[in-house]
Amino acid sequence: LKTGEQGGEEFPSFRSFWLERPQRGTNSIVIHALLDSPSCAAAIRFTIRPGDDTIMDMESALFPRVDLTEVGVGNGTSMFYFSANDRVGIDDYRRAVHDSDGLMMATGRGEQLWRPLNNPQKLQISAFADTSPRGFGLVQRHRDFNDYEDLEAHYERRPSLWVEPIGDWGEGQVQLIEIPTKDEVHDNIVAFWRPKQKLLAKSEVSYTCRLHWADLPPVTNTLARFTAFRVGAGTTQNARLFVLDLAGDALKVLTDDIRPRVDISTDKGKIENVVALAAAQVGGWRISFELLPGGTDIVELRLILMNGDTKLSETWLYRWTA
Repeated sequence: LKTGEQGGEEFPSFRSFWLERPQRGTNSIVIHALLDSPSCAAAIRFTIRPGDDTIMDMESALFPRVDLTEVGVGNGTSMFYFSANDRVGIDDYRRAVHDSDGLMMATGRGEQLWRPLNNPQKLQISAFADTSPRGFGLVQRHRDFNDYEDLEAHYERRPSLWVEPIGDWGEGQVQLIEIPTKDEVHDNIVAFWRPKQKLLAKSEVSYTCRLHWADLPPVTNTLARFTAFRVGAGTTQNARLFVLDLAGDALKVLTDDIRPRVDISTDKGKIENVVALAAAQVGGWRISFELLPGGTDIVELRLILMNGDTKLSETWLYRWTA
C-alpha cells in the first residue's frame, strides 16, 4: 500500500496462518492467511505445488477500511545493484550483481514487453498502462555462472517470479519502482499491478492470480528476445552508445536479401547511427544506436526489430537517466 508515495509506504502484516493437512499422495499444500494494516485487511488462500516451476495459486479478498487509490496487487520485490549496462561508480570484480535483470510483461493487447532494470541515482517510478494483463514479473534471464562470477551468492540460480492474473483485472497499470542502492543486501526493485479504480471503504474486492517461481516465465512466445544490453560513450560529446543483442527462431527469416527494420523511438533527445548486424557470436542479431539526450535528464526509449510490418522481437523499453 502507498508504495513510492511521498507519505510513506504502508506494510500490511500477516497476523495468522492456518495449514490444511495434505491428503496422502497429494502434490500440493493449502495455506490460509490473515493480512492486516491500518487501511485494509485481507483473507488469502495459497495453494502451493512445488517443483522446478513452483506454482502458487493465490486467492485474495481485500476489505478496505478507507478508500484506497494506491494499491499494489501481485507484488514482487527484487534486487538490482549493477550489470553491464549500469556500472557507474562500481568497483567490483564481478560482472553483474542482481536477483533480476528485467521486468517482463505480457499485455492484454497481446504485446510482450521487456524493460531492463536500473540502479538509478534518484528514485524512479515507471507506469505501463494496460487492460486485462496476461502476466508480468521480475525476471532473471542471465543463467550462466560467468555472467556473475560469484561463488557464494550464485545469482545465476535466482528464480524469476511471473504473476499470471486469473480472471479479468480490468484497467490499470504495471508499476515499476527502482530505488537507488549502494549495496546488494537491499531489495531496491518493486513491481506490481495498480488498478485504475479506487477500492472503496467497507467493500470487498477479490483478486486471484497464479505465481510461477522458475528460471523463466512459462510464456509461449515466437518472438526474438533481448539477451544482452550494454551502454557506453558514443562517438560525439554527451552521446551514449547502446548495444543490444537478440536471439530467437523468429530471426531465421532474415537473409542477405531480407534485412530487418529497426523501429526505434524516443520521447526526448535524438537517435542517430542505428545499425543492425547479423551476429553468429551472440546467436542472433546485434543492434546499436546512439542517443543524444540534448540536455534532458530522463529519456524513454522504445525499440522493436521488424521485418516489414511484422514484428520479429519483443518490445524493448528503457528509461535512460543522466
